[in-house]
Amino acid sequence: MKTLDVYGIGAALVDTEIEISDAELTTLGIEKGVMTLVDEARQLELLKHLDNHLVMAKRASGGSAANTIMAVASFGGKAFQSCKVANDDNGHFYLNDLSSAGVSHNGAGQLPEGITGKCLVLITPDAERTMNTYLGISETICRKNINPDAISNAKYTYTEGYLVTSPTGKEAAIECRKQAKQAGTKTAFSLSDPGMVEFFRDGLQEMIGERADLLFCNKDEAFGWTDTTTLDAAIESLKQTASTFAITLGAEGALVFDGEKTYRIAPTAVTAVDTNGAGDMFAGAFLYGITNGMDYQQAGRLASLASATVVTQYGPRLPVQEHRSLLTQI
Repeated sequence: MKTLDVYGIGAALVDTEIEISDAELTTLGIEKGVMTLVDEARQLELLKHLDNHLVMAKRASGGSAANTIMAVASFGGKAFQSCKVANDDNGHFYLNDLSSAGVSHNGAGQLPEGITGKCLVLITPDAERTMNTYLGISETICRKNINPDAISNAKYTYTEGYLVTSPTGKEAAIECRKQAKQAGTKTAFSLSDPGMVEFFRDGLQEMIGERADLLFCNKDEAFGWTDTTTLDAAIESLKQTASTFAITLGAEGALVFDGEKTYRIAPTAVTAVDTNGAGDMFAGAFLYGITNGMDYQQAGRLASLASATVVTQYGPRLPVQEHRSLLTQI
């Protein structure tokens, strides 16, 4: 009997959100709309330039998989997150935030010395998010950070594609997949970012293995992964990568494939101010749905509604009570 809904693994990052213009992105030499890895010196340089841009958003524990896992827990699911933080203020804050969200984690005990990962989330007026990430100690997440018992007890594992940028992180993701298969736990992956698909394709394929049970991607990632230019072609090609999948389409809603049928999920009309975390929220709501009695179409509707709601505010997360309210609207 599986006692966990979802087991997640990914980078542990403390987010700081900053409002910025397109002109400033250009001036600072930042590529819009993607995640770029930077060292701590570059991140401090950016903060110095942008210290008057901070928005009224609380410090939040982030990282793609962590955002998804916290969404699962906030909807009422049972979730576990494997991550790596340092023995510093951000590290203790991060683990306390996970616990407060109802997420079990592998951070109990003595934490290693170092610097917990940090992410600058740059928000332009069109609500697009651009990320500059210093992984810190999270770059060294490895096999020993995996919890085999939690993997065995989960209905699904969920792995973020960003782990492919770290050699030890990629190894941990592969080991997680292997243990899941041995335990009869289904595997879910996110392609995470068009840049991951473009520059780390082979590594992502190693992480996914022969076939994933569930794959999450947006339209650009789907086109890049399948080397296609139409949704119909991408859908057919993705069937070779995963038994089921979801493609988010931004303001156009989403497409979900349950292994037999493809469903078009209608969008929810909103005014977006910050798209940071939209894909993570979609995956979290969807995973909650399919592990708690919903079919793919119902889970897709919940995920579309939840991701539309999160982009109407700053930050990648919603208050717990708002998750519960969304459930009543499905």
